[in-house]
Amino acid sequence: MNKGDLVKEVAKVVSTKKEAQVAVDCVFSTITKSLKKKDTVTIIGFGTFKVAQRKARKGRNPGTGEEIKIKAKKV
Repeated sequence: MNKGDLVKEVAKVVSTKKEAQVAVDCVFSTITKSLKKKDTVTIIGFGTFKVAQRKARKGRNPGTGEEIKIKAKKV
């Protein structure tokens, strides 16, 4: 399911597809803002969203087999 599919499902409950789009956008926007503040977002019965730090590591270019360095990042 993608964002458009979610909007269609929400539209079945609210009056219009436009209202559903606003509701879905609001939810995603709120989750994004919380994650940017490094908060954890838990939606009971659905899941938990949190920012995690990935360490730097070695990887391989699948085309050439060359070893590459993958930088540390937040996901």
